[in-house]
Amino acid sequence: MTESKIALKKELDVTAEQFDKVESAVREIFKEKGFGVLTEINVKAVLKEKLNIDSKPHKILGMCNPNRAHRVLQENMDMSALLPCNVSVYENENGKITVSAMNPVSVLSLVESPVVEEVAKDVLSIFEEALNEVSQRFS
Repeated sequence: MTESKIALKKELDVTAEQFDKVESAVREIFKEKGFGVLTEINVKAVLKEKLNIDSKPHKILGMCNPNRAHRVLQENMDMSALLPCNVSVYENENGKITVSAMNPVSVLSLVESPVVEEVAKDVLSIFEEALNEVSQRFS
């Protein structure tokens, strides 16, 4: 797994033909971990519709765990600008599918709060587990 301040990511050893299967697995695995999809952006479709640009498959899924979101919002309502937590599924430059998730520790560190830090570390652990499970499913 690659981890940066921006995101955690896994490149899967599958090609675009399996994009829908990967997306479905991401939804299922994150749901099992308590995260549901609140928002969905089909980046490929938006770029085609708005700019007439053909691009590779790419979806952004806005994931949320209501209990954790509530804890963070109780601490600081401005955190709502950083929610939900985005998870992307896209075809990368190698023609493989990558799954990436925002790094909650980096993003939520904008608010200096022990409660928010605890939630961020908890979510980071869950996201790492979920990405590992997605990767194992397609290895």
